Amino acid sequence: MSKTAETRLPDPQVPESAPDPKRWKALVFIALAQLMVVLDATIVNIALPSAQQDLGISDGNRQWVITAYALAFGGLLLFGGRIADLWGRKRTFVVGLLGFAAASAVGGAATSEAMLLGSRALQGAFGALLAPAALSLLAVTFGDPKERAKAFGIFGAIAGGGGAVGLILGGFLTEYLDWRWTFFVNIPFAIVAAAGAYFVIREPAGGRNRSPLDVPGVFLSTLGLVALVYGFTRAESEGWSDPTTIAMFVISAVLLATFVAVEARVKSPLLPLRVLMERNRGGVYLSLGLAIIGMFGLFLFLTYYLQVVKGYTPVSTGFAFLPMIVGMITGSTQIGARLMTRVPPRLLMGPGFLVGAIGMLLLTQLEIGSSYPGLILPALLLLGLGMGTAFMPAMSLATHGIEPRDAGVASAMVNTSQQVGGAIGTALLNTVAASATTAYVAANSAGANNPKLLELQAMVHGYASAIWWAVGILVIAAGIAFTFINTGRPGSTQVAKGEGADGLAEDAKIPVAMH
Repeated sequence: MSKTAETRLPDPQVPESAPDPKRWKALVFIALAQLMVVLDATIVNIALPSAQQDLGISDGNRQWVITAYALAFGGLLLFGGRIADLWGRKRTFVVGLLGFAAASAVGGAATSEAMLLGSRALQGAFGALLAPAALSLLAVTFGDPKERAKAFGIFGAIAGGGGAVGLILGGFLTEYLDWRWTFFVNIPFAIVAAAGAYFVIREPAGGRNRSPLDVPGVFLSTLGLVALVYGFTRAESEGWSDPTTIAMFVISAVLLATFVAVEARVKSPLLPLRVLMERNRGGVYLSLGLAIIGMFGLFLFLTYYLQVVKGYTPVSTGFAFLPMIVGMITGSTQIGARLMTRVPPRLLMGPGFLVGAIGMLLLTQLEIGSSYPGLILPALLLLGLGMGTAFMPAMSLATHGIEPRDAGVASAMVNTSQQVGGAIGTALLNTVAASATTAYVAANSAGANNPKLLELQAMVHGYASAIWWAVGILVIAAGIAFTFINTGRPGSTQVAKGEGADGLAEDAKIPVAMH
């Protein structure tokens, strides 16, 4: 076999070796790690008021409990993906898990604001190692189209629904135990997943990228992404016209443009541009990032609506999101996984985003007295079904046409699009809601007899206005999926082919399952 052939993922129609007999056990531990990372994105939100009171964190600094994690995680993802390609995905996965557990222990034991913020930054850094390693391990472990569809169905359901599970678990732990348990709960997750990964996961040989590390690329991408995420985070609290906010966006644009220029010229780039330029992968990164913008905004607004307007407790608020989790699992494992081998991915992703948009559209009708079973329940079911159906093929296509040596950084791009999408969604939609709320109060305050009622009406009006934006964003995501993603169903010969760097057709580089 030629050296070139050894660096390609095997074609499942002509298997070079038998499938890993422990692959389904491996999926359990990969999925457990992914659940832990996704949970952490929302579980701490529920515990934040209690932690703020215990540690004496000021209102101005409390956002850093969330921001410290987001900056480290979003800024280091590309670096983490490259480390996975360099060290090996299994080793990076285990190191990421153990580091995340240690950082969580520090956070749970925090006795000061600085200790808590430091632990959150460490969690983000180790999460940036862990997340791309998990997805790329999944990509290289499952080659058979039907098995791959099932595996990514489970992974997609966890990636999409884990945030809502975090709201439930965070509510339980905060209400019945202590906010510190929202950190300590990660430790058993991480230890079990790390032990299982060490003994069960078998990484295919020949998939590492041992090229020298692109140090300028690491600095430019990390600083550029940190500036971008911080810009959106600051816009949420200080406004879009704040000089520091504008400066962060300008700095980010310059750094990321320089990063792209450097990557086009260096011999061993951190992010090979071939990863981004393939239209199917590019379509996935873009549409997924847009979809996350809408979803993160909804989590935020619906949580406030249920607790502030309807008077739900943290636990009951978490349970209110259960229909979305059920819909997401159903869409991912029963619709997406079953149809992935029969229809082109765009016919799952595009309609999935549109069904999610219909769910969002229902929520634009929110009023103070809206019925949970009559409005919110069907909206959450539709949103879950649509997102689950769309996320499943999106996760699989993230490594479409990729060489094994680039699997880690391609997987990191999925997480990067989600992380940046979440930061944009929270800032953009929160700003829209705040502006609409202010305008409503100004227009209706003259004849208002009940200031408290006016305040609640204005708040709900603001949420509904922002959700209209989320509907539009999901429709755009669907359009991108229909337009950019042109690959055929797994096993189909009617696929777009392009020439790789070595003259081989792109389809020769990947399993049929990745189409």
